[in-house]
Amino acid sequence: MLKDSEALELLEAAASEKLFKKLVLQLSKDFEMANVAINNLTGLNHKQLIESLREKIYRLILEDFSDYLNLLYVIDVPEKAFKDLELTDAVEVADQVGYLILKRELLKVRLKDKYSS
Repeated sequence: MLKDSEALELLEAAASEKLFKKLVLQLSKDFEMANVAINNLTGLNHKQLIESLREKIYRLILEDFSDYLNLLYVIDVPEKAFKDLELTDAVEVADQVGYLILKRELLKVRLKDKYSS
């Protein structure tokens, strides 16, 4: 998929900064806050996390668009990021949105880590 390598790089950066677990917890917390059920993300490796996130977003786009929009609102994905999305099909959109979500969540975790120390 288009963003897999970028998403993997992002997760590897999080791991090297010792923030991967915090990133997973933030993802779980925000999904719960948006009332969107997702399988337990704890214990997944980087590729499994990307795949799980992509699959959930894909299902939301197709089956429950209002929950999808609410999730993006809760996570606070910047609106301008959506303008750059290549709208091809739902799988590709889910892939690109998954990357945007990971990017935003990592930013939150980095900021919390920086200012809580």
